[in-house]
Amino acid sequence: MKSPATSRPPARSAGVSRRQFLGGLSAAATWTIVAPHVLGGAGQIAPSDKITLAGIGVGGQGMQNMQAFLEFPEVQVVAVCDVNRESGGYVSWNWTQGKEQRTAGYEPARRMVDQYYAQHQPTGTYRGCRAYSDFRELLAQEDADAVMVATPDHTHAVITLAALKKGKHVYCEKPLTYTVHEARQVTEAARQAGVATQLGNQGQASEESRLVCEFIEDGAIGGVHEVQVWCPARFWAWPAWDGRPPETPPVPDGLDWDLWLGPAPQRPYHPTYHPWTWRNWWDFGTGLLGDLGCHKLSTVFKALKLGHPTSVEASCTKLNPETYPLGVLARFEFPARGEMPPVVLSWYDGGLKPPFPKDLEPNRGMGDVIYLGDQGTLMGHRLIPETKMQAYGRPPRRLERSVGHYKEWVDACRGGDPAGANFVDHSGLLSEVCMLGNVALRAGKKLAWDGPNCRVTNDESANGLLHREYRNGWTL
Repeated sequence: MKSPATSRPPARSAGVSRRQFLGGLSAAATWTIVAPHVLGGAGQIAPSDKITLAGIGVGGQGMQNMQAFLEFPEVQVVAVCDVNRESGGYVSWNWTQGKEQRTAGYEPARRMVDQYYAQHQPTGTYRGCRAYSDFRELLAQEDADAVMVATPDHTHAVITLAALKKGKHVYCEKPLTYTVHEARQVTEAARQAGVATQLGNQGQASEESRLVCEFIEDGAIGGVHEVQVWCPARFWAWPAWDGRPPETPPVPDGLDWDLWLGPAPQRPYHPTYHPWTWRNWWDFGTGLLGDLGCHKLSTVFKALKLGHPTSVEASCTKLNPETYPLGVLARFEFPARGEMPPVVLSWYDGGLKPPFPKDLEPNRGMGDVIYLGDQGTLMGHRLIPETKMQAYGRPPRRLERSVGHYKEWVDACRGGDPAGANFVDHSGLLSEVCMLGNVALRAGKKLAWDGPNCRVTNDESANGLLHREYRNGWTL
C-alpha cells in the first residue's frame, strides 16, 4: 500500500497502562462525556479483561460510535485515527434531534476519549489515548483487540480487511464495502479470522425487526411474493453543477487528501467531497441503495431468509459518470427457499414510491417497507388495514430479543454469540446485494446472477463492474 508523504501526529504516550481506565455508562449529547467511577473492583470488570478498541474514521458517525463504545465498562478505547486533524462541517445524525454540524477529526476524538477517562482519575487527567492519521500505522503500532471503522464507503474494505488479517474484531459502518468483489473478499476473510464482526445497521437489533420476522413466520400474511421498499430524497446537499467542480482550492491544513482518496482515482481536493457530500459521487459513495439499503433491507433478508438473487435490474433518473442519480428503481428476483415462494424485492429511492397498497386506509401514510403476501399485507411491523392488526394482535414470541446493537458486538468480542449483523452470517451478503444493484444501474440491463460463483452470466462486460482498479499502491 502507498505510504503518502504527510505530517502525522506522534503516537501519544500513555501516562498509565492503556488497560487501566475509568469507564462508565452515561454520555452527554455533545462530544463531552462524563463517566462514572469504574475501578475493576468487586462486581466490576478487571482492567486486564477489557476489550481494547481503536477507532478508525472519527468524523460525525465515527464520533457517535466512539461515544457509544466509551459507555461500556467492558471496553477501553486506546487509540483513534483519522486523515483529518480537526475541522468543522461534519454531520452527526441524532435520530431524536436531527442533523447537527460538529467538529471532528483525530484531535477532537482524542480529547473526547481522554476527557472521558480523566473524570475520575485521582489526578483528574488522562493522556492514554493515542492519535494517528494513517490507519496502517495504527494497525502496525497498536495491539488493540478490536477496531471501529467509520470512514467513507470507498475505504471500508481496505481498512477492514487489513484489520481482519491482523485478527482484530471489527465493527464497520454500512455498507460493508464499495464493490461486490470487496464484499465477497471481506466476508471470506472474516470467516477465516473467526473474529467478532458487526455492521453499523443499528435497526437490525430493534424490537420491530423481530416482530416482522415473527409475523411472517406465523403465516400472518401467507407466503410473501413481493417486498416494496422506498426511501425519500437524499438528505445531503446536491452539487450545484454537472460533472466535477471547476475550482481546485488548496487542501486544508491538517487534512491528508492523498490518504483520504485511498484506493479511489486521483482528483483534486474540493469541499464538495469532504467531509459529508462524498456520498453524491460514484468514486467515493454508494448512493442511497448503499447508504440506506443495509438499514432497510436487513430485516427483509432475515424475515424471508434471502440468499443470493437470481437476477437484478435497475433504472434511474438522469445518469452521469460523476454523481449518483436523484432517483433509482431496482428489482431483485430471489428463488424459493424451502417452503417460502420466490420473491421479488423492489427498491425505490429519491422520493419515488411504489403503488399505494390496496389494503391501506386512504387517510394513512404509506410505510417504507411493505410485504405483500398471498393472504395479506404487512407494512413495517403492522398488518394493514388496522382492523386486521387489532384482530390479530401480536404474533407468538419466538425470537430472542437483542441486548442492543453495540452491546451485541461487545459481547461477541468477549466470546459471546455472533452479533446480529456479523459479516459472515448476514451483512456481507446484504452489502453485496446492495452493491449489485449499483452494478445493474451502470450496466443498463437486466443481469442474470450466479451468486455462488460471483458472476454475471448474461453479460461478460458487467463482470468488470463488480470491482474497480485501485489507484497505484493500493490493494486488498
